[in-house]
Amino acid sequence: MNQNRKETAWKKNRKFGDIHGGRTKLKCADRIFKRQHNLLSPTDGQETPIFIIENPSRDFYFPVTSTEIKETLKKLPIQHTKYLTHIWLDKVKKSEYHKGETVQGEFICGNKVYLIKLYAVPTNNKMLFGQAKPTSKQLSFYKQYCTDLQHDKNGWYLQWTNESYKKYYLEKLLLHEIGHCVDYIYQIHWSKANLKQVEDFADNYAVIWSNKIKQIITE
Repeated sequence: MNQNRKETAWKKNRKFGDIHGGRTKLKCADRIFKRQHNLLSPTDGQETPIFIIENPSRDFYFPVTSTEIKETLKKLPIQHTKYLTHIWLDKVKKSEYHKGETVQGEFICGNKVYLIKLYAVPTNNKMLFGQAKPTSKQLSFYKQYCTDLQHDKNGWYLQWTNESYKKYYLEKLLLHEIGHCVDYIYQIHWSKANLKQVEDFADNYAVIWSNKIKQIITE
């Protein structure tokens, strides 16, 4: 449910946890405090998180479903997920994708709304990096899920599969954003002066809880 932006103006607009595809850096400190939303907080008794699912264009799809996300949330401590109010599967602009500027995920909060947005990926499963070859650090971030680096006339890209994208979204991207929510709720590192600690916490949270979830499944 939407309402006028003016009615939901934040005292502090925060954006943490942007994970960008391709050539854009993982951490975007210059945009952290500039996000807004126009969502109403849930009413008493309303089931949360509320899922908002956009209709992506024919060239894009969502690698995960709301059911798969819910199953992942059930495997986490309730204290880590009970404050989440919305999960939004959002579309991307084709023009931004070709520039390597599409965002994969983000955590947005304000006015009693705690929102995770996950964005669509291209149906050809190509993560674009542009003409500059990606650095070892960039590739290292994805190597657990995709190592198929290729090059064509349009530049460098990682060639994913539907399954590898699904695993990455559920095991790393989603958990990274939940880590930011946990950090914010419990005020562990949450301040503009602690950008590195904020990102490190979310990264570590994703690693730790991904491993714990896999262990639970194995057992």
